[in-house]
Amino acid sequence: MSLTEESSLQSSSSSDDFASFLDTELELASSNLSSEDGEPENDNRNGIEEPRNKRQKLDSEYTLEIEDPIICTTSCENTASPSNIHDQDICPPHPGFFKGLCMRCGQLEEEDGSAVAFGYIHKDLRLGSREIDRLRGADLKNLLREKRLVLILDLDHTLLNSTRLLDVSDEEWHLVRQAESSQNDPERSLLKLDGMHMLTKLRPFVHTFLKEASTMFEMYVYTMGERSYALEIVKHLDPRRVYFNSKVISQSDSTQRHQKGLDVVLGAESLVVILDDTEFVWHKHKENLILMERYHFFASSCRQFGFGNKSLSESKQDESESDGALANILHVLKRAYRMFFDPTFDACWSAQVLGIDLSSRDVRQVLKEIRQEILQGCVIVFSRLFSSTAHPEKEVIWKMAEQLGATCLREVDASVTHIVSLDAGTLKSRWALKNGKFLVNPRWIEAANYLWRRQREEDFPVGSLGEKP
Repeated sequence: MSLTEESSLQSSSSSDDFASFLDTELELASSNLSSEDGEPENDNRNGIEEPRNKRQKLDSEYTLEIEDPIICTTSCENTASPSNIHDQDICPPHPGFFKGLCMRCGQLEEEDGSAVAFGYIHKDLRLGSREIDRLRGADLKNLLREKRLVLILDLDHTLLNSTRLLDVSDEEWHLVRQAESSQNDPERSLLKLDGMHMLTKLRPFVHTFLKEASTMFEMYVYTMGERSYALEIVKHLDPRRVYFNSKVISQSDSTQRHQKGLDVVLGAESLVVILDDTEFVWHKHKENLILMERYHFFASSCRQFGFGNKSLSESKQDESESDGALANILHVLKRAYRMFFDPTFDACWSAQVLGIDLSSRDVRQVLKEIRQEILQGCVIVFSRLFSSTAHPEKEVIWKMAEQLGATCLREVDASVTHIVSLDAGTLKSRWALKNGKFLVNPRWIEAANYLWRRQREEDFPVGSLGEKP
């Protein structure tokens, strides 16, 4: 069987599915080529083990189970030598390459080939676009049958905060000793990574978050950090390898510098939800993104982003377990999951989707519906936040409010419910106070955006910077 033929999947993970077929194809191809060259059939030059008791192992993180042997029916078994493969043109297009050779016919990959590297699945693996599409389609069917979506998780400032030991402040040094004394505690939240000379603080609620999210999502880690760092962190987040297995994508796996992309994820975009604290790295996938409020536990993190106030560690505080960022976002994920698989669950979900089969649904539309509910009914006017010559409709805070379901106006009228300002002395701010309207600072909108729910207006007061016309 070739890799481009439809087959039943071994698991809901397309990575594991592909690797299963990859093992089999490589073993058969190796056997065929060895026989033609006069080499013993059990030659192991490529590091591929012969199947024993229906079990094969790649020289990567994967250990795979093959239910039944797969018999190669492609014309690669008639190939006399790699030199005449191109002339016979038996493999257009190539499904992918392993160690520079086509997995089906053995032809060398051209230098300007368009195959995409999937190093986190196997360090020597590259896949062609048609094979990627096939795997995504197969995975889509499997995940929908099992009622699961795909969740991609950033590490730094989303699930945790790390600092170099050299950057630990005097007020924070007791945390290093605390991490050393609790290193045998499986529930610890402070990790001293000796090999990397780093101190890591896990975000409150992270273990419960991962446990509950794993019942609804196939989960990936995707970080702009180095792979060695990512794997070390994942050992602590997922010591039993039940959440991520080997689905850990790092900086070196990205196909575009300083950007993250779903082109290296073997999951359909219509099923993917992304949690990340940085929006610009997901330039092509903003509709999949839930932007997280950054977790700044260490002082070095605050300095890195230009915050002048004390860090959580220096203030001897931390986020709430029950009402922190991860706990709030878990509620959003649960609602999105229920809306996707059961549109009758939520009245806000458009009635037109009720008759559409699951394969036609899109989690991006679900997230959009939920987001637009947050400030629905609010009519907002901004006061002195933009220059008089600017186009306010293009400002980030204006767009954010509209995405949250609010209506934004340039001037006040009877329909206005909120004035957003940094100064209680402006004309519009005074109008709000006189007419019983809400007067809030811009953080009210930002907090609603991060926490995915409308915030209490009284928690976001506006101070006076002096009387202005």
